[in-house]
Amino acid sequence: MINSVLCAVDISNGELDAPVLKIAAKLADLDGAQLDVVTVLPDFGESWVSGFFESDFHNKALEEAHEKLTALCTANLDADRNEKIRHVVATGTAYQEILKTAESAGSDLIVIGAHKPDLKDYLLGPNAARVVRHSSVSVYVVR
Repeated sequence: MINSVLCAVDISNGELDAPVLKIAAKLADLDGAQLDVVTVLPDFGESWVSGFFESDFHNKALEEAHEKLTALCTANLDADRNEKIRHVVATGTAYQEILKTAESAGSDLIVIGAHKPDLKDYLLGPNAARVVRHSSVSVYVVR
């Protein structure tokens, strides 16, 4: 039985991750599981990089990402369903943050997209492949 599902989306993909989100919601609903949705922002914290940004850039980026993540969930699920979702915005390396979030949330299943559709091969994208390879829980890959 699944108690918690973590869905990883890239908000920079716009609506391209909508099918991933919808499948994650269906899988969570099968067992009445908690649905968590995570997106990961790159880390600009290194001193030589962060010097190019305003001091409050990171906080603004987190707020904007949270708004976009919530809007993606509301647009593809309904507002009532969205109220029950835990929206997580992490900062760092995508696959590492997805795995950390899954562990801290107690997720039993991770749902992730295979890659951006403009790739012409049938291989997993690098983040999905790393999540599959390093995860201690089941991973459902949406193509």
